[in-house]
Amino acid sequence: MELRHLRYFVTLAEELHFGRAAEKLHIAQPPLSQQIRHLETELGFELFHRTKRSVQLTEAGQIFLTEAQQILKQLEQAIQLGRQTSRGELGQLVVGFISSAAYNILPHILRTFRTRVPQVRLDLHELTTREQLQQLKEGKIDVGFLRPPVEEDTFFCYEEVFAESLIVALPENHPQVNQSLLNQSLVNLQSLAMEPFILFPRSLAPGLYDLIISLCHQADFSPKVTQEAIQMQTIVSLVAGGMGVAIVPESLQNLQRTGVVYRNVESGTPKVTIVAIWRKQESSPIVQRFLEIVREVSGCHCVHGSVSS
Repeated sequence: MELRHLRYFVTLAEELHFGRAAEKLHIAQPPLSQQIRHLETELGFELFHRTKRSVQLTEAGQIFLTEAQQILKQLEQAIQLGRQTSRGELGQLVVGFISSAAYNILPHILRTFRTRVPQVRLDLHELTTREQLQQLKEGKIDVGFLRPPVEEDTFFCYEEVFAESLIVALPENHPQVNQSLLNQSLVNLQSLAMEPFILFPRSLAPGLYDLIISLCHQADFSPKVTQEAIQMQTIVSLVAGGMGVAIVPESLQNLQRTGVVYRNVESGTPKVTIVAIWRKQESSPIVQRFLEIVREVSGCHCVHGSVSS
């Protein structure tokens, strides 16, 4: 039995007229009649009572019609689900991200993706750069948002999605807060040479860590790191508690925290970036759809690697 036989039968059962059914199916009437006869022979029972003036379903035909309609409906659903999946519109996407990405580009990307592809379930995990790289290799996450550099780049593709300067986070009662007001809210890094610094461990984001240390060295001092914290929001909270000062990405200003004042660096700073990263051999339509939206939102350019097709 072929699916077309079921379609022929259902159409005839709905029309109860060979001429109208044949027209609807875009075939001639004799082949339709022949196909229905073949179907009845294969099934071993009659589907229709035929006279010169009418066509009516038999009792067995009525039961068979209900089941055949359900089969065709399920088939159509299966086809639709397959098409949606092939277009990256159905399924699950697991995304890892560093904490600071939540204060700049990531919320916009996620909002756009949820609006465009509402039937894909997003599973979000806040992870360090090192954790994301490991979980990407293990297949535990599909896409990550982290800070470069990326080692073992033969395994990954990545694209820049956001770039920003660094700023200084100061306790609100810090002397530099009032002094900087007289200088267009700028802080000379050298004036912080004797301050206790709050920083994250280098292993979590070596590129950003090294840049912060380099900026201090350019200002002729090595920072006295008296407290370490893993998450950027924790660093800002410790600054608010008067535990020290910190150099952080400027988007952290979007984290509203009482007791903290942000100031630009007088000499300026190089840009620090966030990249979207995925496995080089990734072929998932959902991942590709997500990356399309990432590019649209960020307007990013390819830094290394290319998207698998």
